[in-house]
Amino acid sequence: MKQKPFYSIIYEDDSITAVNKAAGISVSAERWDESRERLDRLLGGHYAEQAGGSGEERRIFTVHRIDKDTSGIVVFARNSKTHRFLSQAFEEGLVHKRYIAAVYGRPSWKEASCDLPLVPDGNKAHMTIIDRYRGKKSLTHFRVLGSAGNYTVLEVIPETGRTHQIRVHACSLGYPVVCDSLYGRSAKGIYLSAFKRNWRGDPLDEKPLLNRLGLHALKLSLPYKPLDAAGKSLDMTAPLPRDMAALIRQMEKCTGQRIVNEE
Repeated sequence: MKQKPFYSIIYEDDSITAVNKAAGISVSAERWDESRERLDRLLGGHYAEQAGGSGEERRIFTVHRIDKDTSGIVVFARNSKTHRFLSQAFEEGLVHKRYIAAVYGRPSWKEASCDLPLVPDGNKAHMTIIDRYRGKKSLTHFRVLGSAGNYTVLEVIPETGRTHQIRVHACSLGYPVVCDSLYGRSAKGIYLSAFKRNWRGDPLDEKPLLNRLGLHALKLSLPYKPLDAAGKSLDMTAPLPRDMAALIRQMEKCTGQRIVNEE
């Protein structure tokens, strides 16, 4: 079976490259396992081949990260000057991010925020934990887009960028991201039979609509270019992957309402 590509390029120029990352690959080296395949190596090899090299990596600078099992936008710098500029923009909160999350449960609220302080790698499982004394300031905004059965799709806007922030904050509100084996109550996938009334398929043959972490980095807006005094921003969108799009499409059919607008 042909392997699906790990990324597609959304935008590139001489200074940056933005990609739509597939779920299942790390952005860069993980402290506990640096040998795994990762996105920065693949992208560096891609540019080395384009330049007619031997396939050895070209320098790609990691600006920010999203979780290995999260899909969506990741931005890399292609020179040290841009890396410094964009890293500072992320640190100063000048980069705006929008995620789409599928969660268990049906919130009673339309909008909610969570500001519980977080400590990354708080235990041996490399989890981020809530710690009101040692934790770093963290803030995430959630908005309900639609529900079907016992599942809800949320728009998520993190104002800070702590490791696993969205997953921990969603779980703390009582609505863990689906298929989150680290923080959620179950890693089981989502099946159409779970929310479609009068479903008449064969339960033995049914395949899950989604069987991985239900989190996608949909949009990102960052200041660009470094020398642009007008303060212009670069706005990018990473289309939903096929599995999340299929889930949301089926939820929309069941409810008769539009849930996600990618524009």
